[in-house]
Amino acid sequence: MDQTLSKFQPVALSLFRFITGLLLFQYGVAKIFKFPVIPQFANPPPLIMTAGGIELVLGALLMIGLFTRVTAFILSGEMAVAYFIGHFPRGFFPLINNGTAAILFCFACLYLATEGGGPYSVDAMRGKKS
Repeated sequence: MDQTLSKFQPVALSLFRFITGLLLFQYGVAKIFKFPVIPQFANPPPLIMTAGGIELVLGALLMIGLFTRVTAFILSGEMAVAYFIGHFPRGFFPLINNGTAAILFCFACLYLATEGGGPYSVDAMRGKKS
């Protein structure tokens, strides 16, 4: 089973990078362009708008796999900050403070920062590992 599945690892890594970037990108679109309309992002404070800009631009870079390691590292840090500023003060448990997604994005991006974008990325086409 290990040998059968391991041959798909490079493709799975590229797909994981793309989907992670797409999910972060959607948060940026919702915060900046108000689409789709989400009540908590209807009139966001400047810090949320800044986070939305980061998620929009870096999520797009992550989707195409450009500067993957640096982009993912910055996004990992942003998600850690988002968790400790926005979620942790509301309670210790992520299920209660709604911080599960922030934690998952933080560690998904940290993994991508160490692993890179995979074979189906702009970085791979350029012949670079960052």
